[in-house]
Formats: sequence, C-alpha cells, structure tokens
Amino acid sequence: MKLQITGLSIAWLVIFTLTVKAQNPVSLSGQLQDQQQLPLAGVTINLIPQGSLTSKRSMITDSSGHFRFDNLPVGNYQLHATMIGSKIYQVMIPVFKTTNYPPIILQRDQQALKEVIISGRKPLVEQKVDRVIVNVDALASNAGGTVMEALEKAPGVIVDPSGGITLKGKGATVFIDDKPTYLSGTELENYLRSLPSSTIDQIELMTNPPARYDAEGNGGIINIRTKKNKVKGINGGANLSYVQGGYARSNNSANLTYRNNKLNVFANATYAVTNNYNDLDIYRYFSDASGAPVSNFSQNSYTRRTGQSYGAKITADYYLSGKTTLGIGITGLYSPSGQTIPVTSIFTDPKNILDSTVFADNHQKVLFKNAGINFNYRHTYTETGRQWTADLDYINYNSITNQSFNNFSYNPAGTLTNTYLLDGNLPTDIKIYAAKTDYVHPLKNGVELSAGLKSSYTYTDNVADYFYTSNQVSAPDYGKTNHFQYRENINAAYVNANREFRRLSVQAGLRMENTFSNGHQLGNIQKADSTFKRTYTNLFPTIYFQYKLDTANIHVLSLDYGRRIERPYYQDLNPFLAPLDKFTYYTGNPFLRPAFTNALELSHTYKSWLTTTLSYSRAYDQINETIEILKGTYFSRPGNVGRSTVRSISVDANLDPLSWLNIHLYGELTNIHTVSDFYTGPLDTKGTFYYLKPILVFKTGKNWTIQADGYYQSRVTNVQFVTGVQKRVNLVVIKKLSTSARIRFVINDALRSYVNSGTINNLAYTKANYVNIGDTRTAVLSLSYRFGKTVSGERKHEANGAETEQNRVKN
Repeated sequence: MKLQITGLSIAWLVIFTLTVKAQNPVSLSGQLQDQQQLPLAGVTINLIPQGSLTSKRSMITDSSGHFRFDNLPVGNYQLHATMIGSKIYQVMIPVFKTTNYPPIILQRDQQALKEVIISGRKPLVEQKVDRVIVNVDALASNAGGTVMEALEKAPGVIVDPSGGITLKGKGATVFIDDKPTYLSGTELENYLRSLPSSTIDQIELMTNPPARYDAEGNGGIINIRTKKNKVKGINGGANLSYVQGGYARSNNSANLTYRNNKLNVFANATYAVTNNYNDLDIYRYFSDASGAPVSNFSQNSYTRRTGQSYGAKITADYYLSGKTTLGIGITGLYSPSGQTIPVTSIFTDPKNILDSTVFADNHQKVLFKNAGINFNYRHTYTETGRQWTADLDYINYNSITNQSFNNFSYNPAGTLTNTYLLDGNLPTDIKIYAAKTDYVHPLKNGVELSAGLKSSYTYTDNVADYFYTSNQVSAPDYGKTNHFQYRENINAAYVNANREFRRLSVQAGLRMENTFSNGHQLGNIQKADSTFKRTYTNLFPTIYFQYKLDTANIHVLSLDYGRRIERPYYQDLNPFLAPLDKFTYYTGNPFLRPAFTNALELSHTYKSWLTTTLSYSRAYDQINETIEILKGTYFSRPGNVGRSTVRSISVDANLDPLSWLNIHLYGELTNIHTVSDFYTGPLDTKGTFYYLKPILVFKTGKNWTIQADGYYQSRVTNVQFVTGVQKRVNLVVIKKLSTSARIRFVINDALRSYVNSGTINNLAYTKANYVNIGDTRTAVLSLSYRFGKTVSGERKHEANGAETEQNRVKN
C-alpha cells in the first residue's frame, strides 16, 4: 500500500512539474506532405544550427507526418528532410520563438524509384523508454512458423505446457495491434497457433505499459503488431510454407495493398493446416495420513490434433484531407478442428500389482469463429501538432464444442466390468463492445500531454449440456450440465505527460478504472440458481525516467514504476464442473478477487548494444491454477494466492564481432516466492531459475545466411508447480533468390530435446508428476515473395478501441 501511495503521489507531482512553462528554450514543429498534400510518415529530419557541422539533432516524422524539436537555443537552423524515393529538401529557418513551420512538400524522385533496393537489416531487439520491440523477421527461424512459436522465441517470454504466457516470470496480457485477443488459456494458445508468423511485423514487450493502455495484466502487455504495407500503388506479397514433423502441416499468408490519392486499402488472408500430437504421461501416488502408500495411478494419453484455419482482414482509410482520416477494419477467422485422445489409466496397489484398467476413447470437435469490425477517426491540428482519435469496436467470438468420453473398465483378469459414455455439447458466445477516444496536445514548453476515455461492455453466454450412458441407459448429467452468463462493464480515464530535456526524458501517467460485473449461474433441477455482483474503482500510476549519462549516449539509465490489475477470466467464475477425462476435472471459482501488482524496474544500456535490467514486483491475491485431489479425482480450479514476489536480473546483448557474424544473447535470472493459505495448510514456496537464449547469424556469401538459435531454461518453482528443464536448438538456412524472393529451410528442435515435465506439490496425501512430449522437431520449407515499389507513404491509423477484454475469455 505504501508503494502504491508513493507511486501515485510521484506521478501527480511529475505531471504537474512537467506542465510548468519553461522560459528560455523554444520549439520548432511542422509537417511533411506528399504532392497530393497527404501526410508522410517515416521522413528523416535533420536540424543543424547555422555555422555548426557536428551539432545535429535528428528525428523521424510520426504517423501524421509531424515532427517537433524542443528545447532549442534561439538562432538560425538548417533543416534537411530526406526519404527514399523523394528529392532532398533543404531550408534555413530562423527560430527566435516557438515556431510552427508551414507544411513541407516532398517531390518524388522518379530515377531513385527505379534504382532503389532495400538491403538493410533490422536489429532483433530495440530498447525504448517504455517497451522492448522485437522485429520478428530478424529471426530467420520464425519463417514458416506460427505466432505462438514466434512468441516462444522472444526475449523474456516463456510459454508453459498448458499454453500460459509469462513475461519475466509473470503472467502477461496479449494484444494484437493494440487490441486484446479476448481469449485465454487453451483458446488463446490455439488461436495464436492458427496464425502464421509471416503476418506479424513486431512484438512489443511492455512490463510496465503507459497509462493509455488498460491496466489489465499483472505481468504487463505483449502487443503483436501485424504487417501493413505502407507503399503507394498496388503492392503485395505471399508466404508459403510446408512443415514436416511427425505429421505434415502448413502455414500460409498473402497480402495486398492499394493506395492512391486519398484511399488506402489493405487486405490479408491466411490459411493454416494443423496436424500434430502430444504424448502425455501422468503419475499419481496415494498414501494415508501416516504416509504409508495406498495405491498408484498412471495414465497415458495420446492427443492427435487436426484442423484448418481460414483468416481474413481488410482495412481501409479514406483521407478527407491532410488533417482528417476515416477508417474501417473488418476481421474474421473460421477454424474447424478435432482431437482424438485414446487414454489408458492403470490402478495398482502399493506393490504395483494390477487392480484395474480403464481404456477411454475420447473425441472432441470444435468449430471456432471470430468476427470483428472497427470504425476509427483521426484529426490532426497541424498548427499545433494536436491530435484527436476515436475508435468504435464490436467483436464476437463463437464456438461449438462436441465432446465424447467413452470409457471401458477391466478387472486384473482383463474382463470388461463396466462401460460409461459421457457426451457433451458446449456452445459459447462472447460479445464485446468498446468505445475509446484519445487526445494529444503538445505544449510550447516541450511537454506533450495526452488524455483519453474508454468504455467497454462484455457479455458471455456459456452452455454445457452433458448426457451419460451406462449399461445402454442414457440420462442427463446434472452435475456437469450448466448455463452461465456474465456481464461486465469497465469505464476508464487517463492522463499522461512526457517531456524530453537535453539528457533526461520523463513520462508520468495516471489511469482510473471502474469495474461493474454481474454473473448468473442458471442452475438445473439439481443445482440452484446463483448470482454474484462486484463493483470496484482503482487508480493506476505509471512513471518513467531515462537519463543519458553522457552526450554520446554511451551510458543510459532508465527507471520505471507501475501498478497493474489482473481480473479473473470470464469462465473462471463459472462454478460448474468440466471434464477433461474420467479422473480429471476443471471447475471455476465464483469467489475470485482481482489481483493487484506493483512493479519497479531499473535498467542500464551501454552503447545501445548491452542492456542490463533489475526487476521487482509484488502481487496480492494473484490468480493462479490450483490443484486439489479428492477421493482420487484431480480437480483444477483457479484460486487467489495470497502474496507473490518476483525478483529478476536480465541481460540483453547484440554483438557484431565479425563482418559476417552477429550474436544476440538474452539471459535472465529470476526468483519467485509465494506465500498463501492453501487446501493442505500454509503454502510457502520459493525457487530461482535461469533462462538463456542465444542467436547466431552467419553471412556465408552474397545471398546466403545461416542462423542457429535456441534456449535453455532450468527448473521453475511457482506456487504448487515445479516445471522441469526445457531446452531446444533451431537451425536455419536462407537463400536470397532475388530482391523479391527468398527461400528458407528451418529445422526446429533439431536435437528433439524439448520436453515438458514437472511435479505438482501440496496435494493431500498424494504425489504427482507428468511428462509431455510434443511434435516439436519439424523441418520447414518456406518461400516468401513480394511485389511492388519500395517507397513508403504514411502509416494507416492503428485502430485500438478494444484494449483488454480479449485476453479474459477461457474455455
């Protein structure tokens, strides 16, 4: 509480201080436009004081074509504006007071358009004041893979065996283009695995997101930015891949952009084939109160997954003028899939003498559909650099799951003693409505103020109808049949201020969120109706400092603080049972409370290639999976863990020791300490793990590149779970066929060393462990081709009306 109050006070103090008008420095601002007077993003602006050859300041125009230099001594300045495919613009500007220069028109250079070839290579990782940016195409082994596989290779990101995503040891919220996915758990994992990695441009890792982002997610936000062609005319590309593991599969995408005068249209289509397996072994050892062995249970399940995924996205921007843009975006996904899961469960006595065997023939078919539409508006006030944006979003997720659990029980002699069939039909419908507006106002003293409002409404409707058949007699299973409805309304407002001094950059923000939720379990003839309501309002401060210890930017220090909230997933509040097999069930918890986290981070960057970061966070009422065993049956349910403290140190380095060799190395050492009341009494677990992720890129010839990457993670202790060592090695060969085409050959998990294993502790009179082997060793052949010119125009508006709710859908 003291840390929260202190952070809130400092945030208000910094915002107030930053807005106090400075007396001496002046500012110069302006806008770059093309020959149609449309704004140009990505133009390099150099500002040189008259009479100086070395004292230069540089920046790149933003998405609306604007630039702004603050804290300038009065005098004359020479301005240079350069952009590929355009003629250089030069002008001498007297700046003796804060000046907004008239729009600058860049003329196209037709000869340069014919000759330009892009040959630069983006770095894998870029460090910003409030986030780390991962350029996906810079890691060659991402070719032919999925978005989830690209996430697994990002620095500090760990994907656990159940599909949970953590960032530096803490659960993170996943966004796509500043929008939440509205999914969680298995559905989020399946969704990200259905999207080809060729459709994404960058992954933004924000352990402490700024105030304009929703406060949801105790570990911060992972924002996945998809590719958007910024080139005039007709341009496009295609990425085709064939993947061979234990089974064959494929990930493919194509995009097309048309931009001319006032219209910009972008379309993207994806097609993926899923075909893989998981081989899972589970062991449980039961004892009595004295610790003496009572019985043993072992189970093997072989999950075969097949399916297809068809995705499409189209966005259009219409430029009413150089200041005003209207936009619309439509997305859709259609994904049928199936699973066959033969399961063998064996019960023995303490001496491993067979007691009984249960064979299960389990099947699941899922039809998953997603559709969304966004309307957005942007208006820029060119005389001051002010900007106003607004977004309206509607998103719908719909899934129909059909399950069949067919069980056959045998005695030690192999005689069939019982059959049991459970059939389930589980339709789910989720609707999200969101409206958001943001306003940015640069002040004359170099401060940029921003503020915004957001309101979202979510409605989920989940039905589970189960029927059991025993000895050829069928009846409804009312212990599992249920109907759960949930409504949630979140209203938010924020204010943010940032300012850059000569060596110091400061940013501070404050966000307020009000939440109203209402859950209704309709019950059945055996279960009574139940409802719950919750209302709460909270403040979330964020503060960032970045200081350059020298004028050459050799040493840069950064410090940030933020407060976050983690709300329960929608389905986690549903109290009814959902079977995974005859001996394993998932159940929700209507008494879940939101969790709150305070996080502090200090980092040092040396010459832009070596960054060392110290992180500390403490979460209260953290929501975590908990396991309870009752009468031999395994129940998984979410619960509030009293207090969780995470401490870590990480190092991120990017080296070019030789002209033909690039090395990127990420290393992390993290300690997790959890204290809570638990089913079996007090829980106090702690553990330290380390994580290494090296990437080596060899340029062996003019058109050849070889890459080797991988990672090693030691054992991780978190609440009840101890996850075993995980490791893998990936190899890549790239051949550049032309300026427009490349072919890649990738071997993922080349040594087939990736295994998910672990132990589950704090179970009543039970020990449990598991080993899960997946279809991870794959060979990928990928071809990428692009066509069109290579001259950038302005970026489209990044529609971002719905900001958090997508990550809280769980099935």
